[in-house]
Amino acid sequence: MFSRFEWMMALRYLRARRQEGFISVIAIFSFLGIGLGVATLIIVMSVMNGFRAELLDRILGLNGHYEVRAPAEENINDYNRLALRLAEIPEVVRVTPLVEGQVMASGKEASGALVRGITPEDIAALDVISTNLIDGSLDRFGDNDSIVLGYRLARTLGVQAGDKVKLISANGTPTAFGTMPRVKTYEVAAQFDTGMYEYDSGYIYMSLAAAQNYFRTGEGVTALEVFAEDPEQALKIRREIIQAVDIRAFIYDWQQSRASFFNALQVERNVMFLILTLIILVAAFNIISSLIMLVKDKGRSIAILRTMGATRGMIMRIFFISGASIGVIGTLFGFLLGLGFCANIDRIKGAIEGLTGAELFSAEIYFLSHLPAKIDATEVTVVVIMALALSLLATIYPSWRAARLDPVEALRYE
Repeated sequence: MFSRFEWMMALRYLRARRQEGFISVIAIFSFLGIGLGVATLIIVMSVMNGFRAELLDRILGLNGHYEVRAPAEENINDYNRLALRLAEIPEVVRVTPLVEGQVMASGKEASGALVRGITPEDIAALDVISTNLIDGSLDRFGDNDSIVLGYRLARTLGVQAGDKVKLISANGTPTAFGTMPRVKTYEVAAQFDTGMYEYDSGYIYMSLAAAQNYFRTGEGVTALEVFAEDPEQALKIRREIIQAVDIRAFIYDWQQSRASFFNALQVERNVMFLILTLIILVAAFNIISSLIMLVKDKGRSIAILRTMGATRGMIMRIFFISGASIGVIGTLFGFLLGLGFCANIDRIKGAIEGLTGAELFSAEIYFLSHLPAKIDATEVTVVVIMALALSLLATIYPSWRAARLDPVEALRYE
């Protein structure tokens, strides 16, 4: 398609010479612009994908794909029968009854927390908890006086496994002198580290029987959590869930319970894609400007080539190769840089934090304790194809202009 002569002339025009150094500088900036634009787009999209996937895994690993919750001040009393009805749905993996309530936890210090009552079998099935214990074990979890809490909460309270924690509930016991807060002391059986700040700093687990006794729910529970095999497929069984629930209750799927959060992530991801695409577009315009200046500078050379027998198509291909080389090499550079950065993103973050002494990824703000990156092959392919297409389109007009140059006029004004 391209002759050896065309390649030789195109590469020669790309080499910097003293009198055309400015043009080469523009070409270098075009190369860097496309490379950094592609790399930045790959990195940002991968981090957004990783952030969403990590949050989804942790949120759904603890909260389930559907939540069947009793109205305020009420309980689900016949929950075993309801759990069996829900478990009969083919896509449902398990149904977890639980009792929830807000408390004030007090050790050496005090902090608010959410208590979740759950059976020993169900907490063992929560891999996010059972596989991430950092202090103690679940052996004594079934006892009525033991709890498991997040390590950040334990650090705030100043306690560790074996220490005592006092729980105070505002939903107290009515007396002749008014409502007295409900107070009970529990022993810390273990701490967990889910890697998600919200849970590690504010969740306490106790046995279902202990929670029923503490929150005075009798034989009832406050909610049932339904776990399906796949988060996306779980949304398709909403009708079956509604039909299975034959009591007065509220039903939420995972998108509804975290709708504002995941919608914000999606909007931010789309906006970032559009903004970062502009970087590649600006670099493509730089290719146009550098090639137009190159055509203007090489007017005499083009005229000489035409008088020696070079066709307009040959001239057009020479400048097309010059511009396309910048775009293709820049895209390849950005592709490798983006993949390399994503593969070592935590090391790079750690190195930058070590040099600057600043925390770049605060768990209190971003929910996660590490910076995730998940590379999507389809998205990377789209980014690379888009960068190549913009780069190749940017070379068409300057190449056409070079081919239309009149050799007589070019030599007359030299």
